[in-house]
Amino acid sequence: MQVNFGLTADDYAKHRAGFPDEFFARIFDDGIVKPGDALVDLGTGTGTLARGFALRGCKVSAVDISAQLLEQAKDLSIQQHVEIDFHFAKAEETGLPAESFDVVAAGQCWHWFDRPRAAQEVMRILKPGGRVLIPHFDWLPLSGNVVDVTEKIIKKYNEPWYERFGNKAGMYPDWLRDLGEAGFVEIQTYSFDMPVSYTADAWRGRIRASSGVGASLSDEDVTKFDAELKSALENFTRENPVLQVPHRVFVVHAKK
Repeated sequence: MQVNFGLTADDYAKHRAGFPDEFFARIFDDGIVKPGDALVDLGTGTGTLARGFALRGCKVSAVDISAQLLEQAKDLSIQQHVEIDFHFAKAEETGLPAESFDVVAAGQCWHWFDRPRAAQEVMRILKPGGRVLIPHFDWLPLSGNVVDVTEKIIKKYNEPWYERFGNKAGMYPDWLRDLGEAGFVEIQTYSFDMPVSYTADAWRGRIRASSGVGASLSDEDVTKFDAELKSALENFTRENPVLQVPHRVFVVHAKK
């Protein structure tokens, strides 16, 4: 499955809002990240995670291999009056100086990397005692809910995506092995669930911005998929126009 998030950069910027305030509150309350930390956000996309940390007092650098997404991230950071140092580079070869950062984060993207090489690069650029942070914020397909129905429509158009990413629980135990094999210590995880509100149009935009639709299907298939999803959502919005979509925050963090 060929994936290029640059193909869906507009929907990505508009409809992928990023991690919730509850995530940032927990990260700072637990002392995993502190105001003033020098932080790198790998696979930053449109910069939602990077901006979240910058707005909370971190000195943020952000890395991505998509020029289109970086342009969106730069525009959004200007709109929000946030200073972020953007880098067009691979997570596995950032070109950033060694032992220069307190935290390296990789939100919703670790699975796209060459994971052993990325873990070694994180180890290289972290200061002694620095922390790596791999968070996810995933929708939850429960039998018959809007996520389940949506994923089954994606499966019709993109079965390889469904086989790899569909019908999952939003938990990533393999990331613990990745960090352990790279030499990280004090590896910890936590998770919590919460609903996210979407209108039908916003949910369609969110799904178009996913790897299984706008980032990998042809324009023709995206249009067909979107029409089919629009029809299916009518069954969920007859009584209430706002969808309550269950999500799970899952976090792995460790120390160098």
